[in-house]
Amino acid sequence: MNKNSEQQWKEQLTEEEYRVCRLQGTEAPYSGKLLHNSKQGTYNCTCCQQPLFKSDAKFDSGCGWPSFDAPISTEAMRYLEDNSHGMRRIEVRCSNCDSHIGHIFPDGPQETTGERFCVNSISLNFLPKQDDIK
Repeated sequence: MNKNSEQQWKEQLTEEEYRVCRLQGTEAPYSGKLLHNSKQGTYNCTCCQQPLFKSDAKFDSGCGWPSFDAPISTEAMRYLEDNSHGMRRIEVRCSNCDSHIGHIFPDGPQETTGERFCVNSISLNFLPKQDDIK
């Protein structure tokens, strides 16, 4: 696991990236830069660049945050119980650097996994497929 100190994270990340990724914050709904991204490629962790999702797992859930039905691999994420804000949820974090990515819910597409990874755009960097780069 990436062992950066909190000071190193503060130096590496913007204030908003730090708030969301390291302090388990949430960006405002419908504000994220990747919400409507439909290009082919890979979504990587903002903090450590570990691949987390492929574009073919992304779908429009209408919830205001990018949604995916599955991570790139079972090893890419850590799952933690989150009882904050008066509700019971499952938080998802990057398995490499422990960055907060978002939450998982059981209301995703039934024709695939049935899961919805509801994530913060700011927790992700998008790397387009080479074919998409012009």
